[in-house]
Amino acid sequence: MRKGSIKTLSSLLLATFMTLGLAACGTGTGERAASGAGVGAAVGAGAAAATGGDVAEGAVIGGGVGAATGAATDEDDVDLDN
Repeated sequence: MRKGSIKTLSSLLLATFMTLGLAACGTGTGERAASGAGVGAAVGAGAAAATGGDVAEGAVIGGGVGAATGAATDEDDVDLDN
């Protein structure tokens, strides 16, 4: 396996574990916005790493989208208990 492939795989695994760790967080609007930002940043960074893009830029864009999505949802929209 090439060194670049190992780095990309490591970045994707890190993003996956971070996403799983943050996926169930948040009952209030602020908590959902914060956890959405974390999940979005992790996914954005992972996607950028996988496609050869700028990881920091991917994290910022993903974090913004995740925060907006988390803030726009309410407790009844996302039910992780079922």
